[in-house]
Amino acid sequence: MNEPASLPISLLAAVNARIANACAIARRAPSDVALIAVSKTKPAEAIVPLIGAGHRLFGENRVQEAQDKWPALREAHAGLELHLIGQLQSNKAEDAVRLFDCIHSLDRPSLLTALARAMDKAGRQVPLFVQVNIGDEPQKGGCALSDLPSLLVETHQAGLPVIGLMCVPPAGIEAAPFFALMAKLADDHGLAGRSMGMSDDFETAVMLGATHIRVGSALFGAR
Repeated sequence: MNEPASLPISLLAAVNARIANACAIARRAPSDVALIAVSKTKPAEAIVPLIGAGHRLFGENRVQEAQDKWPALREAHAGLELHLIGQLQSNKAEDAVRLFDCIHSLDRPSLLTALARAMDKAGRQVPLFVQVNIGDEPQKGGCALSDLPSLLVETHQAGLPVIGLMCVPPAGIEAAPFFALMAKLADDHGLAGRSMGMSDDFETAVMLGATHIRVGSALFGAR
């Protein structure tokens, strides 16, 4: 059975209220936090109600899935902004640069090179977040903490528009220390953007300085 169209709209209102509450506790303005509605695995018909409610910022994990869904959605609805929040293969860099308005998963020199070439070819500068493996987990993507300074130097030398850092903390343990470390790293490197926090922990992330939160199941239900 299809979910009623009112359900995602009510979930959006609930998430926005939680963001506003977390911002009030942290003495931040809700407008300082961008809510990325993570629509991976969700069909266009599940996304349209949120667009109808006025939401314009969405995130996808895979280039191919985004190519299948978003051109038609963008043709039908003005002002949509699409962020790539999943791992990116270097051979998909050109497709990503053409399709996305921001990429959150720069994590290695080879991808940096591919993105620089893709942006030069497209004549388009796409803002980037450097993904940091904040919990030093071998199974996860992201730049090692020890490699972050050199990767940032390389991005600067290549003229790429890095606007912040992104992380996914280890599952099953308190996220706050990892978010605090991310905020410190961003401050240390003069980066304003902090892409951190998902459905289970975005309020903590907001209170620790997140500028972009990536929320899927709290908006769309379980995958």
